[in-house]
Amino acid sequence: MIKFSSTRLAWVFALSMLASCKQENKETGQGPTEKPNIIFIMSDDHTTQGLGVYGSRLAALDPTPNLDQLANEGMLMENVFVNNAICVPSRAAIITGQHSQRNGVLDLEGVLPPDRQYLPKEMKKLGYQTAIIGKWHLHEEPAAFDYYQVLPVQGKYFDPDFRVRGGEEWPNNVVKTKGHSTDVITDITLDWLKNKRDKSKPFFLMHHYKAPHDDFENAPRYDDYLADTFIPEPESLYDNKNNGSIATRGANDSLTRIIGSSVSRRNLIRNQAMNIYQDSSIYKQYRDASTIGTDEHVAWKYNEEEKKIASQVYQDYLKRYLRCVKGVDDNIKRLLDYLKENDLYDNTIIVYTGDQGFMLGEHDYIDKRWMYDESMRMPFFVRYPKKIKPGSRSDAIINNTDFAPTLIEMAGGTAPDYMQGKSFKTILETGKEPEDWPKSTYYRYWMHMAHRHGNPAHFGIRTKDYKLIFFYGRYWVDTDDPNAEYNKASWGNDFTRKTPVAWEFYDLKKDPKEMNNAYKDPAYQEVIAQLKKELIRVREELDETDKNYPHIQKVIDAHWND
Repeated sequence: MIKFSSTRLAWVFALSMLASCKQENKETGQGPTEKPNIIFIMSDDHTTQGLGVYGSRLAALDPTPNLDQLANEGMLMENVFVNNAICVPSRAAIITGQHSQRNGVLDLEGVLPPDRQYLPKEMKKLGYQTAIIGKWHLHEEPAAFDYYQVLPVQGKYFDPDFRVRGGEEWPNNVVKTKGHSTDVITDITLDWLKNKRDKSKPFFLMHHYKAPHDDFENAPRYDDYLADTFIPEPESLYDNKNNGSIATRGANDSLTRIIGSSVSRRNLIRNQAMNIYQDSSIYKQYRDASTIGTDEHVAWKYNEEEKKIASQVYQDYLKRYLRCVKGVDDNIKRLLDYLKENDLYDNTIIVYTGDQGFMLGEHDYIDKRWMYDESMRMPFFVRYPKKIKPGSRSDAIINNTDFAPTLIEMAGGTAPDYMQGKSFKTILETGKEPEDWPKSTYYRYWMHMAHRHGNPAHFGIRTKDYKLIFFYGRYWVDTDDPNAEYNKASWGNDFTRKTPVAWEFYDLKKDPKEMNNAYKDPAYQEVIAQLKKELIRVREELDETDKNYPHIQKVIDAHWND
């Protein structure tokens, strides 16, 4: 037996500890007791239907193998919902942990000044170096971040400009780049990770893609992706059955030609053919009025010719969308490969989400804005093997105002009282939903028939089993009143219509695709009454009432018991 002196044993132990510390320092950029790094990855309009791991009709196409693998290595959340399915309010909710009336961002014109950029502020208090790269879209400078390189407003798909911290003052601090935005955003993030971050600190990085936001301009290398593949179509593209109400369809479907931007030529104001064929010689063919006439008060009905046209538009639409998604998925691999190669992968909390859902032809709708699930549901999964079990799932009701409190707690802090969201850290780590966890989520789309999309203003509540929506329309705005104050850019424009008021109710267990508005069904009247009580309670709790909008409150009072 070999014998060691106590002095030699002490040296062996010391060298062993030193090697351990060096390895830990290589992995994290900090010492062994420091906090995990956090990367929050968000794509624009990447809906759950566009990810294989959510098992949608598109899953067999395998559109996101790298993101699916990431999701399978952590927890996938099945019931994550946006507070308002439009870019700016959603991003404001994520940054502030607050709903729209509390953070002041109700619509696309809303701004978030540095003093309300709470998430990076709280992360810096916890010792994190903070950065945001890619899409920002909250108009004012993201000055609360230590580093930023962000697209101006929506930004461009090709050769995008960025506003960068340092040098010129915002908004003149512009640098030009070459390439496709998805590639360029990843390049910038990798450069920051390699060369610009302070490796003595943990980092909190928000990595935000523009893709797959319309108008779906993919990198040329994806032009042939899915070219010869038939993309599965939603049944509701051609037959919307009893989805909707007088508020979304008009009496006897008389408003179907103007409400809800469409895949087909149903919507005379905005349809997908107008978007994707605008630079093509076939644009005029699809722009021209439908064969059934142009009267906006004549109900839309499919015939065989219109089905053929809608199918071609849908196929082209989805292929363009999925080519942008493919670019995101491939670039995610580049980012994850860097983390793995530099021993950062297992000590970094990696979050992936979209800023809301997106309609991919369901109900013959495009875009988002609706409270229907394809629009309001966000993809969301988290990988962190030190705390989160691989292959786990949760159906807890999560709102995007909950993101900031959760990230703060995962970083070792405590969510501040001014945030309305709640941390779901324990759900991620245990897979169990606390008994006092919220059983519902609140939604509010403030804009009305704006930007040619034709979505009436509405709010509502969703539980795991049911959904109740109130479309209050535009009767609350008296445009003849010189003292009426509202955001005319988002709350009404040249295509504004006064739309009817109506309720919609869906039994999500029996009708998950929301094809039957059962609001008038006697069997559900008790459930609906309870949901209305919950809706009142939540609106008061979140300071989301209409006490500051008496025109809206007047409509609510007049139609609450309809």
